Amino acid sequence: MSWLRALRETARSGLTVERRRLAPAIAARGALGLALVIGFSLAFFGPAVAASSAFGAFQAAIATFQRSWRPRPTLALASGGSLAVSTFLGYLTGAHTLLFLALLLLWTFLSGLAWAAGPTAGLIASSNVAIMLVTVTLPTSVATAAGHAVMIFAGGVVQAALVVLLPVRPWGAQRDALADALAAEADYARRLRHDPVASFDPVPLMTARSAAAVTPRQARRRPAELHGPRRLAERIRPVLASLADPAVGAPAEGPQRDRVRELLAAAGEVLDAAAHAIRHGEPVRLPPAAVAALRTPDTGTILDDRSHRAALRLAALLGDVVETVEPRTETSPKAGPANGGTAPDPAAPAAAAPDPAAPDVAGPDPAAPDPAARDRAARDRVARDRAGPDPAAPDPAAGTRTRPTLLRLAPLALAAMRAEVRPGSPILRHALRVSAVTAAGYLLGLVLPLGHGYWAPMASVMVMRPDFSQTYARSVARFGGTLVGVALATAVVRTAHPGTYLSAGLAVLSAFGMYLLMRTGYAVSQVCVAAYVVFLLGMEGSGVSQTVRDRVTLTLLGGLLAMLGYALYPAWETPRLRGRLADWLAASGRYAAAVAARYADPAGPAGPDVREALLAARAARVAWQDALGRAGHEPVRHRGLSHAAAEDAGHAIAEFGRAAMLLEAHLPDRGAPPVPAAAGLAEALREATERGAQAVRERRAPAWDDLRETVAAWDTEVADPLLRKAARLLLAALDELSTALAAD
Repeated sequence: MSWLRALRETARSGLTVERRRLAPAIAARGALGLALVIGFSLAFFGPAVAASSAFGAFQAAIATFQRSWRPRPTLALASGGSLAVSTFLGYLTGAHTLLFLALLLLWTFLSGLAWAAGPTAGLIASSNVAIMLVTVTLPTSVATAAGHAVMIFAGGVVQAALVVLLPVRPWGAQRDALADALAAEADYARRLRHDPVASFDPVPLMTARSAAAVTPRQARRRPAELHGPRRLAERIRPVLASLADPAVGAPAEGPQRDRVRELLAAAGEVLDAAAHAIRHGEPVRLPPAAVAALRTPDTGTILDDRSHRAALRLAALLGDVVETVEPRTETSPKAGPANGGTAPDPAAPAAAAPDPAAPDVAGPDPAAPDPAARDRAARDRVARDRAGPDPAAPDPAAGTRTRPTLLRLAPLALAAMRAEVRPGSPILRHALRVSAVTAAGYLLGLVLPLGHGYWAPMASVMVMRPDFSQTYARSVARFGGTLVGVALATAVVRTAHPGTYLSAGLAVLSAFGMYLLMRTGYAVSQVCVAAYVVFLLGMEGSGVSQTVRDRVTLTLLGGLLAMLGYALYPAWETPRLRGRLADWLAASGRYAAAVAARYADPAGPAGPDVREALLAARAARVAWQDALGRAGHEPVRHRGLSHAAAEDAGHAIAEFGRAAMLLEAHLPDRGAPPVPAAAGLAEALREATERGAQAVRERRAPAWDDLRETVAAWDTEVADPLLRKAARLLLAALDELSTALAAD
């Protein structure tokens, strides 16, 4: 992509305004905290202290809006405390230009490394540097600076207290994440009706898994219905895929396929109903037609053995989802028609008690002449699977994922930052880049005769991100938003001549607009931020001491410095695409090998190996997709993979993972006879994909000769048609990968 096209696309992205669901109650709570802090400070300490304390409350409220699963009061306190420390240290060195410049370099470098700990930490750290550049100009003595730091922290305390005292939709972020995961499963079920080999984006499930990690305090307060549905959704996905895929399930056309489509449609409706109940904390209301479709007694006479077993397992898992998402306390009775519930259990047939007289076999008896006996045997298998340990079940070691407290998180964050201090790290390059650009902007602000030179470095540090597209898009958006916001606010100040308290009120109103529109677009939010700063500094008479032209010029200078810094010292993603693709291939190979190894030793100890391998493969896939998205906006020559080769190679590895998932959907019971040849297949998959990943990194098309021989022997040694077909699908996907890379 040329530079001109890249700049045009990033500019368009930065100025885009998206339609998002607004949260006026949360925005009003943040504005209320800001108003309380400003009003108290004005009444007792004066405009200067009010301005600095307002920055603390303003930034603390922004921290509570971040997409983090940590408790909001904790985020507000962390933001207020870190900003107070930054401001006080900045004032101590502010009188000495070289000393302050050294502190600015160190603080900015650390804020750049903070992105290694996550986007929330990176954003808070960057905001601390930007606001420090403003607040260090307000105090007049060390004692006053200490008082300002205390008031800044008090602003964070006020915002944290309001979150506790005025809760707005508690656990709303976690509910949305879990509901999105269930809704994604519902959409997947519906797409499988028309495309039996449709792909599934694992991001909603990964987001829900991240949201499920809680601190000890959260674990004591979490609603019961947020405990189990995610694990059930994880188990439903492979069952849906195995039921729909003609390679291992019902034929592509005919009565069996019609029945499968009916079951998939019913599953989508049940999952949508569960998602709605989770999102709003309401009882589950199931469509009667969906319940009837899942409970139709003639399923066993239409579907063959393996598809019938998958249908029973699907109904059982859906019944567990419905039961789990009912709003209740930990000790309340199971919701149902007898206990005030509104939804019948769609898994009633699959949840029947096992028949003691049923034969103890690994699967339904295909020779059973009586369909009822066949159904009973299939239900026995499902019941044993639900009752016994499931080697593929998510999180087998514990029912609750834990998140470290803020104090225990500090050493983990420092370790993550230290790990990025290495050659080639994009985080390290970002830290060096943002430090140099901020220092240059600060020195230029001192030299230029414009006054309030902090606008330039403040703009730079706020727009710079570790990747190209965000840095350039935010630079354009900040300039455009500042141009509009400063012009409007200055026009209001020059026309109305507001006094101290009216300026404070306008600042609070601008902050409310920023909180309300924060997620609709960066440019829109910057209009409100620019107006907020003008009105806030106007409380002490400095709001109009600088013209619109000067402020906009300094903001433009900061944005240009940020863009120039990335152009001169970039961290392009394009050359690393092959490495990302190789990581995904190796992780998918380990996942497929772990699944195959389960067939070789069904009675072995139930461990997290399949689950851990699946999570690693998902993480590698998301890293590949993110890298591919970033590379698509970079103005660099092709040094990694062409667009066509990247798309085809990604599709091939996704098909490889889907074939492994089909095997996982039919993992044998612990009492099932082992398949000795599966151990050889598992080892061949692991070795072949590791060698293939190395070939991808070395820009060679991988070869699969050894694996091809293993699969050929597998066809003669294994009688199960599912296992034979799945092995051929795995090999075919790898051949497709080689073809895609050979053409590049």
